Amino acid sequence: MFISVFDIFKRGVGPSSSHTMGPMVAAARFLEALRSEERIPGAGELASLNVTLHGSLAWTGKGHATDRATILGLLGQTPQGLDPDAAETLIAELAKTKRLTPEGLHPIAFDPASDVIFDFGKPLPLHANAMTFRAFDIHGNPFMTETYYSVGGGFVQTEREMTRDATSLGDEKRTLGYPYPFGSAEEMLAMGKRSGLTIAQMKRANETAAGHDDLDAGLDALEGAMMSCIDRGFSQEGILPGGLNVKRRAKRIHDELQATKFSNRNAPHVVNDWLSAYAMSVNEENAAGGRVVTAPTNGAAGTVPAVLRYLVDHFPETTVEQRRDFILTAAAVGGIIKANASISGAEVGCQGEVGSASAMAAAGLCAALGGTNAQIENAAEIALEHHLGMTCDPAKGLVQVPCIERNAMGAIKAVSAASLALRDNGEHFMPLDNCIRVMLQTGHDMDARYKETSQAGIAVNLPEC
Repeated sequence: MFISVFDIFKRGVGPSSSHTMGPMVAAARFLEALRSEERIPGAGELASLNVTLHGSLAWTGKGHATDRATILGLLGQTPQGLDPDAAETLIAELAKTKRLTPEGLHPIAFDPASDVIFDFGKPLPLHANAMTFRAFDIHGNPFMTETYYSVGGGFVQTEREMTRDATSLGDEKRTLGYPYPFGSAEEMLAMGKRSGLTIAQMKRANETAAGHDDLDAGLDALEGAMMSCIDRGFSQEGILPGGLNVKRRAKRIHDELQATKFSNRNAPHVVNDWLSAYAMSVNEENAAGGRVVTAPTNGAAGTVPAVLRYLVDHFPETTVEQRRDFILTAAAVGGIIKANASISGAEVGCQGEVGSASAMAAAGLCAALGGTNAQIENAAEIALEHHLGMTCDPAKGLVQVPCIERNAMGAIKAVSAASLALRDNGEHFMPLDNCIRVMLQTGHDMDARYKETSQAGIAVNLPEC
């Protein structure tokens, strides 16, 4: 199975890939459907539309800016192209006109105050993150209806796409000409053994076969975006939006670390503070609605960049090829997790977000430091195993508490996992595939209150102020 590195790592805006980027993409897809697909038989001219947010998109939609993202998507904005500074002006103008003017369509009546509906009832059966768009003709008759599922990491699927036969889909993907179409870690290791190639080399071959001819430029751009996000976070201070009054800390920690960088009195564990500063910088930017790279989600966007920055800053001999191998290997592991389990906190809890990110970062670092394929698989398994059972319980639906610090801990675990794996030969008790299955089962067994609904856990145990 092939999931591109540019699908796992996507540039967009905070605070959430599933609750912000996904709904923006879904809105754009619905507009495109209105342009190109047939209306419901008997419907007249298109006149108005509304959207209903279901499940987790309703419960934490305000905190994750899901309503704003949906509106911006209907206004033609994309996660990659949105200017965050212009967003409020666009929304304010729509609130006055109550009219959408999409390219290629007649004006459509849409009141953002009443036409974004929060459904706090039982989630739809296919996924906790669902949204239903309904368009109507001038007489109020149904014109078109479509339900989209935001399945994590900015990925969006329709109901038809979600329910397609898994066997035929797998067969289809295996006939598209990818030289190494591994769908599991076991297959990945077997293909590497037969070919004599590293995971990064196999992933590179698949990306090239998919048409990414200028792959290195794309990988370097991803690295640049991650590093720029960290740097911007290190320049920002103040209180994060949303009402929790959470202070930005990354800049202060980084400034203190820089001031004592060459001191002989630094504790050996100071590297953990560097990792924490890198990760927190990204997730503070995400919480503020800034530009980040999904890795594999926005809520977990700090872990992989933090470990990559650790490689760059603390291993001065690191080459650009090693950094590219890091990103390719991390994407390969992320693709396996997404294909066989989930990267959605609303589906399996934070084990699917920060847990997956930590596994990806551990695999990437192990690869960059010369680990064998078996050691890389071991590193990913160690990191994922020690996030199993982690809930998704954001306070007030904001990706701040516990999310920012949780990314820092995920980065630290990733480095520890890679180090442990490199000190052994890759043989270990629990295969990565088994650990991924355990994560999925644990997520299915987890109470829905602990899966991005802000109804339990840290979300309801806040200090009384």
